[in-house]
Amino acid sequence: FENWHKTGMPSLSTPIQRSQIVPACTKSSGLGACEWLLVLISLLFIIMTFPFSIWFCIKVVQEYERVIIFRLGHLLPGRAKGPGLFFFLPCLDTYHKVDLRLQTLEIPFHEIVTKDMFIMEIDAVCYYRMENASLLLSSLAHVSKAVQFLVQTTMKRLLAHRSLTEILLERKSIAQDAKVALDSVTCIWGIKVERIEIKDVRLPAGLQHSLAVEAEAQRQAKVRMIAAEGEKAASESLRMAAEILSGTPAAVQLRYLHTLQSLSTEKPSTVVLPLPFDLLNCLSSPSNRTQGSLPFPSPSKPAEPLNPKKKDSPML
Repeated sequence: FENWHKTGMPSLSTPIQRSQIVPACTKSSGLGACEWLLVLISLLFIIMTFPFSIWFCIKVVQEYERVIIFRLGHLLPGRAKGPGLFFFLPCLDTYHKVDLRLQTLEIPFHEIVTKDMFIMEIDAVCYYRMENASLLLSSLAHVSKAVQFLVQTTMKRLLAHRSLTEILLERKSIAQDAKVALDSVTCIWGIKVERIEIKDVRLPAGLQHSLAVEAEAQRQAKVRMIAAEGEKAASESLRMAAEILSGTPAAVQLRYLHTLQSLSTEKPSTVVLPLPFDLLNCLSSPSNRTQGSLPFPSPSKPAEPLNPKKKDSPML
């Protein structure tokens, strides 16, 4: 109470460090009198048979491994042994090696129900490492099965609040949320979850067909919109060209000659008989010309006199 009064009582919002998590099963109750007697006898036997016995009492631990020693069934206090050499009593001690390297666990396909009531199957990959060997050996019997079932239940719980579109597009945020949720549980077991990723998503056949039909309809609508915009731009360009050509009859004739040249170049076997513009102008009647058509050059009309003679009115 005095220490809490000086340093302050820890609140529930304060994050708990992994080194502070020590389950009750890891606290050894200590050796009894008979057990201490056996230990002394074993040490005396080792001393009497030295140096031959030393080869049976020393083992080597690799850099990526840690060793947990149980003496007469009791977990020895202190941190895990390694890397390097460690001493143990051959007759009384048993040791277990724990690999600290990154482990890969493939989660098989399992069904989930999304927020918008779609049923699908997903599989995932989980990357984790053993962080606390003492906690791991005293907490779990089958590490891979425990992690696998925990990942499946966590993914079902998280994806139940996500829609189908979010699952397909926001895999990165889903993986981050799943990692945080898993790490909050596995820290009690002495396991650190490094990464989790959704590997594949399987959709039912009916749902795939409906999604394909919807995507095809969206593509068709987009194609029609692009074609309509192109027609609109082409009509605007033609209107502007018609306005420009209507003001310059010589440009119309040049365009006509350029078209004839293009036809003779692209199709040499085609015989083109050009007609003069005066003849075309005579053949076209004013009644057939519509508003906005290109006018052909017409012969100039005789100018009227400036002061024409006025006829007398019959009333005068």
